[in-house]
Amino acid sequence: MNSSFGLGDNITSVQWILVRDTLTSAVVKNLVVVLVWLLLSYINGSVVATFFRHQVFYEDPRYILFIHMVINDAVQLTVTIMLFILSYVYYRINVSFCCFFILLAVFTTRNTPVNLASMAIERYIAICDPLRHAQVCTVRKTYFLIGLIWLISVVPDITDLFVTLANEPLSFFHESVFCLRQNIFKDPVLAYKRQAFDGLYFACVFLTLVYTYLRILFAARAHSTEKTSARRAQNTILLHGSQLAMCMLSYISPSVEIILHLIFPGRILEIRFANYLVVYMLPRFLSPIIYGVRDKKFRNHLRKYFVGGCRVGLQKGNGTL
Repeated sequence: MNSSFGLGDNITSVQWILVRDTLTSAVVKNLVVVLVWLLLSYINGSVVATFFRHQVFYEDPRYILFIHMVINDAVQLTVTIMLFILSYVYYRINVSFCCFFILLAVFTTRNTPVNLASMAIERYIAICDPLRHAQVCTVRKTYFLIGLIWLISVVPDITDLFVTLANEPLSFFHESVFCLRQNIFKDPVLAYKRQAFDGLYFACVFLTLVYTYLRILFAARAHSTEKTSARRAQNTILLHGSQLAMCMLSYISPSVEIILHLIFPGRILEIRFANYLVVYMLPRFLSPIIYGVRDKKFRNHLRKYFVGGCRVGLQKGNGTL
């Protein structure tokens, strides 16, 4: 994004200095993110349409969690891209609007790793304790779990808004700023609080990842009669783990940016853009592929949705419906 910062003596006290991109660089960056957004919107829209057109998915907790993640990621990506483009078009926007967009982006960003951890637990129960799966993983409990996911993701960061309302005058919310989290929630205590919660989230999701996927991996190998099946299960688990790892990068990306800025001074614009692509956009490519296209049941319905739609369209055109 078109901003940079200078570091003081203390790494935790960062003063942000706005730096403009060149016109060519700005056009290229915006074109890239818009094209990626259009492609992902088409993929996610097809996946969501497939889910809602087939009732068989409504009664499976795995697919309910999956479609929740897809919709959540679509909202997250749309909000972050809106902020990205607005930073070039208007440069500064109203603090109230910025606050809303920032919080929505933070909530949905936190949601994804927690949702993936929940899906890992559901798969762990299905494979390692199949006799209790139908009892533990019900549709009602799944919707309750989604509510819990949102509660876990919202509570730590909504306090930033309350602290800012208490410390800043109301006139502050009528001002215009470059829309960064650090420019809205400026209290230094909030930075330490975010670091603490990020570390807690990182540890919990990481431990869940290690425990559930290792258990699933061992169970898949123990019950596989063919090496090919075991290898396929192992590859799927590795892909899931890679996606979770990339999503967890959102917890440490601010610190990584600071370190990279120290190593490559004057390259903050490139660092931020690369960080945005890797941390916020790349994992959104993997979600539909891992849990949609690679899943046999979902893939079959997704194929019918496209192929069947084309055939119906041709038959209507020929009058042979």
